[in-house]
Amino acid sequence: MTPNLVPPREALRLWLKVGVLSFGGPAGQIAMMHRFIVEERRWISETRYLHALNFCMLLPGPEAQQLATYVGWLMGGVRGGLLAGGLFVLPGALFMLFLSVLYASFAQVPLVQGIFYGVKAAVVAIVLEALLRISRRALKNAVSRLIAFAAFLSLFLFAMPFPIVVIGAGVIGALVTQYWPAALASESHGSAAGETSREMPLIDRALDSGALTHVKPSVMRSAATFAVGLLVWFAPIAVIAAIAGPHSIFVALGLFFSKMAVVTFGGAYAVLAYVADQAVSTYHWLTPPEMLHGLGLAETTPGPLILVLQFVGFLAAARAATGLDPLLAGFLGTLVTLWVTFVPSFLWIFTGAPYAEAIRKVKALNGALASITAAVVGVILNLSVWFAFHALFANVRSGQWGLLHLTFPDISTVDPVAAALAAFAAFALLRLKWGMLPVLGLSAALGLARLFV
Repeated sequence: MTPNLVPPREALRLWLKVGVLSFGGPAGQIAMMHRFIVEERRWISETRYLHALNFCMLLPGPEAQQLATYVGWLMGGVRGGLLAGGLFVLPGALFMLFLSVLYASFAQVPLVQGIFYGVKAAVVAIVLEALLRISRRALKNAVSRLIAFAAFLSLFLFAMPFPIVVIGAGVIGALVTQYWPAALASESHGSAAGETSREMPLIDRALDSGALTHVKPSVMRSAATFAVGLLVWFAPIAVIAAIAGPHSIFVALGLFFSKMAVVTFGGAYAVLAYVADQAVSTYHWLTPPEMLHGLGLAETTPGPLILVLQFVGFLAAARAATGLDPLLAGFLGTLVTLWVTFVPSFLWIFTGAPYAEAIRKVKALNGALASITAAVVGVILNLSVWFAFHALFANVRSGQWGLLHLTFPDISTVDPVAAALAAFAAFALLRLKWGMLPVLGLSAALGLARLFV
């Protein structure tokens, strides 16, 4: 039986606090959890926390939510992981549902359109700031910069599928590490040398004493966990297909976002360009400006940024479901999207965490991670360009010329007010070092003020 290292009520309070306060994207969320559970409560050591983070960065899905699940699993097994990971998502998901209902009901109201006009411009600057922040961390040498540039060209010039770019980068990283080890050598995030001689943290002490038997690898247990996880993941989609038919919008959402759950290396920013292209151009679930609005809403909520997919699922279901009230259909679309987005994240942790230490010692996997991280920079650059085109220009064209598949704006349709708002937001974020929420709030106010000028 898995021991509870922390009283359940205390764990509940902590993880609920994390879920409510987890603004600022994955970097801010990881730093906040570090302060709460490493520095203040000393539940886990610095080195073990960073080791868990390294493992989560190898996985598809939101790394901050998976890190919370990992720490919760260490403390209390599967129940502890469900508590930590679930509460990390729940507050933001409820808030995002509320915002999605408001958007679906009032988006055509001029005042609301004015607010989102400003938000849309600010999102361009927010993605640019994320690009610069991640590139500083990921691009440490010429090889990583070359991989990032190649990933961008693959997407921007050749419209290569996002999963192929990610898988290709991982294969290249593994090969480079094998034959040119120094090229992608990963830097250590921390070491035991920096730790003090104070009392060993709670989880580390329990691990060293052998009290946490659930962390020991077991092929049979992992296989059973994986089988049960797959059943939990796909059984609702099968039930929906039986009730509503295989061509139901809810089945389409379940299958599409299940695929996203497998390929979302690098976090939400990395996969949004692919989601936007599919949701807008292939499925026609929403328009490019609406995709920008959804990202702006997700930036204002706690929890993982990948909750923007919840917004897409809500609008898609609300518009496509027949025979249902649009808001009810949107709610059901939200449930399906959340289920297939986050159940896999729990599955990866519960199945793979016992092998985390062994995986961390495999040099080829470390090289694959470094290469994927570099490719993510190119993916986010492509996302930045896509958002900028659709936020700042009224007309964006696409065309095929041989192997090239280009998207470019009609320069004559540039919106000077939107460009000025985006420039202001970038200046506030990059030079004045304002927080994301103040920038979004002021941009929304300026977009609203435009209606009265």
